[in-house]
Amino acid sequence: MNIGIFTDTYLPQINGVVSSIVTLEQQLIAQGHNVYIFTISHPQAHDDKPYVYRIPSLPFVFLKDHRVGIIYSTKLVRRVKKLKLDIILSQTEFSLGFLAKLISKQIHVPIVHTYHTMYEEYMHYISKGVEFSPELARKYSKMFCNSVDGIVAPTEKTRDLLLSYGVKKPIEVIPTGINFTPFHPSRYTKEEISSLKIQFSLDPTAPTILFVGRVAKEKSIDVVLHALPEVIKQVPHAQLFIVGDGPEMTHLKELTQTLHLEEHIIFAGLQPWQTIGKFYQLGDVFVSASVSETQGLTFAEAMAAGLPVVAKHDESIEGLVIDDYNGKKFTTTEELSIALIKLLQDESYRKTLSVHAMSSVAPLSDEIFGKNALTYYEKILALNEQDQKKDKKKVDKATKKIETKIRKKRRVQ
Repeated sequence: MNIGIFTDTYLPQINGVVSSIVTLEQQLIAQGHNVYIFTISHPQAHDDKPYVYRIPSLPFVFLKDHRVGIIYSTKLVRRVKKLKLDIILSQTEFSLGFLAKLISKQIHVPIVHTYHTMYEEYMHYISKGVEFSPELARKYSKMFCNSVDGIVAPTEKTRDLLLSYGVKKPIEVIPTGINFTPFHPSRYTKEEISSLKIQFSLDPTAPTILFVGRVAKEKSIDVVLHALPEVIKQVPHAQLFIVGDGPEMTHLKELTQTLHLEEHIIFAGLQPWQTIGKFYQLGDVFVSASVSETQGLTFAEAMAAGLPVVAKHDESIEGLVIDDYNGKKFTTTEELSIALIKLLQDESYRKTLSVHAMSSVAPLSDEIFGKNALTYYEKILALNEQDQKKDKKKVDKATKKIETKIRKKRRVQ
């Protein structure tokens, strides 16, 4: 098949959505399909593959580290038509998502949309000076999803959410898969890890709490910072290593000073996606207080690296993070502190959870993900073909009626 993926988020950006898209891209290619990526221009994109097409973009006024595409281009539409796409996969509800729907109608091929983001948790970005409510996010999501042929939800939580919005189109739950290879500890030598710790001024003998992801309000990293003073009372040399960047960075650095945690928190900033697996090797425990995830890919990546996960109770990680088996769940800041202290102090307990963490993510292999996704795309193609046949029958029936009326009229004349 010829498959077009339309997305506002792509390399060199680093986040869960990009990981999902790249994994899908690689698996579809591995299965022998032709994949074409349509995304926005990016100032740091220098080594694109030949099948990646970028359209002009501008910085998003509400999010400085995001860009939006200038969506319509007759030249791009002509180029897409030449590719003879069989199906379009939309990964965004915004600029490239609109373009995907527009082209889908123009070239008469079905479109499947993956719902990556719970926008109810993101309204604070666009409410500066303007009142936007979560209800608006729900209505917008309903409108967009009801205008495509099929929807992929990464978790049951996401599917249930869309159904509660009033989405009527077919929804398939397909957890995003992971290529485990870049995250496996055996891939890296002790010397490599030691060198990386030195580079970021990490104490090689101190227990390390790791966070990897976008440094944004909805990730609730401030909750982790507020839990840290209690942890340090029991584990004096504990350190928090934050890998990523985003709009909340300035606030978190200020909070670090307010809580007098400067000696215990290291901000690594944005790191290349190609080497992110190595950064997971720097932690002893992975932590996240976010409840805005549709799936929580960084949790799975951490577990693939052998890290126990400490995560806030949320439907998106049900069945993934299991208390006292491969991690710990918490609700309050006090529970977070207790969980971190337990894992950092008890090495035997931590190692047991580490072994279980690595085995727990086996069902999330990228190969299984790719096969499940393709099966659903083929199902949507078959349904679309059936609908076209039904439409053709209706047209043929209507045409026959008109022809019969014309013949009768001629006979009368």
